[in-house]
Amino acid sequence: MAVVEDNGAGADDPVDPIRYRLDQQRILAEFGGIALRSRDIDEIVRAAVELAARGMRTRLAKFLHHDDQGGALIVRAGIGWDEGVVGQAEMSDDLASPAGFAFRTGEAVISNHLRAEKRFHTPGFMADHGVKRAINVLVEANGRRFGVLEVDSRQDGRFEEDDLAFMQGFANLIGVAMERLDAEAGLRAAIEHQELLTREASHRVKNSLAMVSAMLNLQMREDDDPRVQRMLGDAQARIVAIGQAHDQLWQGDRMGVVALDRLLCGIVDGLRGQAPDHAIDCDIAPLVVSGDTAIPLGLLLTELATNAIKYAYGEGGGPVRIETRCDDGALSLVVADRGVGLPAGLDPNAARPTSLGMRMVSSLARQLGGTLAFEDAAPGTRVVFAMPLPAGV
Repeated sequence: MAVVEDNGAGADDPVDPIRYRLDQQRILAEFGGIALRSRDIDEIVRAAVELAARGMRTRLAKFLHHDDQGGALIVRAGIGWDEGVVGQAEMSDDLASPAGFAFRTGEAVISNHLRAEKRFHTPGFMADHGVKRAINVLVEANGRRFGVLEVDSRQDGRFEEDDLAFMQGFANLIGVAMERLDAEAGLRAAIEHQELLTREASHRVKNSLAMVSAMLNLQMREDDDPRVQRMLGDAQARIVAIGQAHDQLWQGDRMGVVALDRLLCGIVDGLRGQAPDHAIDCDIAPLVVSGDTAIPLGLLLTELATNAIKYAYGEGGGPVRIETRCDDGALSLVVADRGVGLPAGLDPNAARPTSLGMRMVSSLARQLGGTLAFEDAAPGTRVVFAMPLPAGV
């Protein structure tokens, strides 16, 4: 078989049949890569048209997209056509044209003598371009007929069954690409819906916690017992810390993560309002962590800072410094004061701490997989919590 190349000028250029088929396999493989990578269906069909024309040794090819409302096949992409054809030319989707027949029946069509065809008529814009033969294959995806891929030639010759297999390979890959894009779009929509539900749930959690905090505040005003007021105040501070973490979990572009500096400094701002006699300094390294890390860290800071505020200076006030650092794959949180130091007889490393606050601090440290150290800063106390940096930070 001698394959004739359509160079647009009518000259014949015989090509070795084996090389011709091998080139088609290579071109089809090249298109497969594009169809699997691209997320733009227009880019995919443009590449299909250009590469199919190259593989068939012709200068004319087009992709006809079916207009479901208008009942027509519209040239969505093409190569070799005069200006005004791509995006505007159309033909009926009935059985009177090769493309319409392929679309309606689902059968591939080879027409090697369009002028002598009894089955079909040649659309006007194709006749104006001197098209003598055409090959058409249906493109479908998810059970829906999407359009027709067509290669045309101005030259006499024959499209054969092997050419049909080549063209069908393009049609199949376009269909697979469309199904992939539809699946990705569905997945994105599901993720966006889930994000919306999660944001709404987190917002409601934050509002519920704010309501609980307000109720505790009212209860503190109703009870004159200093011990009860202190316990309710501690509980309120913990609830506020959790609420602030939930408030920030879904505010940024990345869901489920928190900017640690915003969270911890926000907690400190709240503590400043409750302890105006203390100069609380906050220096937090910029770091993004997951909610699973942010919430216990916020609670840990709340406990340590509250202890410094309540016990470091007795009835008076004084400085409290809070800072975090990220060094050598570890995150450290330091809460330091310049007060009276650790109480005599207090063993912060005891296996079973006696106070609720110390039990919570120890539990949170274990939950985060870190270690706590209480140091005599002379004057004052320095508490250092260290943990491995979370994966992905």
